[in-house]
Amino acid sequence: MTEPLRILTTEIQPWRFLKDRAESDLGFPLEFIEMDFNSAQRSAALDPASYDVYDQCFHNLDIVWYWRAVQAIDTRRITHWDDLGELSRMPGAPGRQALGDVPASRLFVQHDMTLSNSPTGQISMLPTFYNFDSFAVETTDVDVDRDIVSWAELLNPKWAGRVALVDEPAIGLFDLAMALAASGQMSFENMGNMSVEEIDVLSEHARSLILSGHLSPFWLRANEPVERFLECELKLASIWSPTIVEMKRQGVRVRQAHPREGYRAWHGGMCLSRVLEGEKLDRAYEWLNWYLDGYAGAVVARQGYYMSVPERVKAHLPQADWAYWYEGQPAAHGLKDVAGRLAIRAGETRSGGSREDRCRHIAIWNSTMDEHNYVVRRWNELVDLAASKARTNRRAS
Repeated sequence: MTEPLRILTTEIQPWRFLKDRAESDLGFPLEFIEMDFNSAQRSAALDPASYDVYDQCFHNLDIVWYWRAVQAIDTRRITHWDDLGELSRMPGAPGRQALGDVPASRLFVQHDMTLSNSPTGQISMLPTFYNFDSFAVETTDVDVDRDIVSWAELLNPKWAGRVALVDEPAIGLFDLAMALAASGQMSFENMGNMSVEEIDVLSEHARSLILSGHLSPFWLRANEPVERFLECELKLASIWSPTIVEMKRQGVRVRQAHPREGYRAWHGGMCLSRVLEGEKLDRAYEWLNWYLDGYAGAVVARQGYYMSVPERVKAHLPQADWAYWYEGQPAAHGLKDVAGRLAIRAGETRSGGSREDRCRHIAIWNSTMDEHNYVVRRWNELVDLAASKARTNRRAS
């Protein structure tokens, strides 16, 4: 029996809705190993023999490439390499002036095995899907497009106790940094690569927000905000697009903010384990090529993600879906989520407009900073503090 191709991934990959089709098309089995972001990152860096393909985000590259856990990808073996959009592979693409880990800045493998934006025939990670994030707002009595116009809104005292950040230091940290900068409470020499002193000041702001009761406990899994919004515990929160789609499906009145300062962007991709060789390496390339062929892009579109090969996706999406998800137009009729359930109501529009509009509005990319280890320690202290305060509040009530 053929051994499965093992894909280390996270919950943002809708692999359950891809697996059967991919196995049928490819002719070999797939095994998906799903972990949270931090656990997947550790496994990828420290145990490359435990997986064949690592499916994560570009801001992880500084860690897995440093440990030489993954090998270079030969672009000559990527069928649709020339179909990739500018944002995913061109150093001069829109979003290049944003702060943080711009994908193209660490895409190409140089002769000395460093990573840069100088094109070569080898890449560190195959660009797949991406998005532009901000925060979700429950819209009862709030016109989000008119009234919620800045990251500073996360710090507005009127939402005290009903605000939550995601528990991921390369993500949630920047949501808070954007809010503090937008409100004038902090300034950064380079927000995408903070100094120890800046990290300390930011952490003290976060500590005060937790102790005052402004920030609720952090969330880790994408389904947690759904439950907490349904229970009216939260009003604003860091958010991922699939969570917004699920909240809409369940009837929560929610909209993503379009902050004037810009989005926090991220780009997913796939790496090849350094131990891959021979026939298994061949199968890994087959999987990468299948993923860019269009079908997978049509699936991830229904949870709000854009794909690096948009024209391939367009051929697999009904016009109404393409118009809503990629062009920012009102839904011509009810649209379904990845599981085939009605989620988007007729007439709804996607916050921020078209893909091109949103692409031009990036402020910062998810990043792994030089002081990443220090950030993680300080961040974990904050997460523990928030959890402890929540337990104390529950006992008191």
